[in-house]
Amino acid sequence: MSRFTPCKGKTACRDDGKQCLTCGRSFEEITRTRELIDALAELACIQNYDNVGEFVAYIAGKVEKKVRFRREGKESG
Repeated sequence: MSRFTPCKGKTACRDDGKQCLTCGRSFEEITRTRELIDALAELACIQNYDNVGEFVAYIAGKVEKKVRFRREGKESG
């Protein structure tokens, strides 16, 4: 397993053409993560949620549960 390192911001990025030398993540991973975040932000805006923090906490909890479930499934079989 690898360890997630969050971005330090676009101005902190340095690259070797394949990955950020600051956080160590590949540009493919960074791009995919940004796309998912943008899609979730767009959904919250479209729905006009006034409790965005609750929406974000819900999404975070669901993602964590799904990852655990998938990892347990792979380990057992």
